[in-house]
Amino acid sequence: MSDDIPEDSRQQIADAIFAENKILAIKLHREATGQGLAESKEFIEKLSDELREKSPEKFKPLQNSAGCGSSALFFFAALGGIAYYASTVIG
Repeated sequence: MSDDIPEDSRQQIADAIFAENKILAIKLHREATGQGLAESKEFIEKLSDELREKSPEKFKPLQNSAGCGSSALFFFAALGGIAYYASTVIG
């Protein structure tokens, strides 16, 4: 990480990256360095890659986003398909 970033800010940026919160990491980097959005985004992307390579165990596990809502949507879509089929075939 860049030497011109205070230690407490460095740790906050790393913690945000480990938590998969790159937006917060970019914001913290911009506040600590005064750099623009593009420069901070590029820095965070590179740092994220480095940290993922060095310490993959520190990243929070990605969660499966398919929950009850997805199951319900699938159920009602299937039910609608069956109803449509029955109304067109059976009459």
